[in-house]
Amino acid sequence: MPRYGSKIRRQIRTEKYKLLLDLAWYTGERWGALVQLKVSDVYLSSGQPKQDIIFPAIIRKHRPDGTAETTEIPVHHILKESLERYKPETDSEWLFPSRCGTKSICWKNAYNIFMRASDDAGLEAKGVSTHSTRRSMINKLRKSGIAKEIIRTFTGHRDNKGLEPYFEIEMDERRGAIATL
Repeated sequence: MPRYGSKIRRQIRTEKYKLLLDLAWYTGERWGALVQLKVSDVYLSSGQPKQDIIFPAIIRKHRPDGTAETTEIPVHHILKESLERYKPETDSEWLFPSRCGTKSICWKNAYNIFMRASDDAGLEAKGVSTHSTRRSMINKLRKSGIAKEIIRTFTGHRDNKGLEPYFEIEMDERRGAIATL
């Protein structure tokens, strides 16, 4: 989890919303899709977490031409622990049900929880947003030397043109590049 992630996570009180944050950090998926996950996308019928989380095309951001793909993202071992701790509500198909249970929580509710935790962690001036989790995952993979083609399988970008705006090149990387001369 990124350096700010653990600070934010400590401010979240329920396992439900800690899991939401963990899913964001370890899948890089947009929060709009995360809140629409169904229990069956994440857990086997036995109640055990799946090895790969399924993000159906219907809940993912669609391209201007109206298309989106279903993607499966392998479960990181830390995310698996979080999934094992969380017990989905048995009377709802949604992983993050609203109070009435007949629908999922709305994005705005998740956003408010994240931003309140960020503010409580003292990060209000750092420019943190729900999209920071996606950007962080993408940059962590890039810095680990993961090929852009593999990163795109998680993010849904068709080409590097859409992916590259996420890349943040830090000064230590720039210094390292110059040091190779």
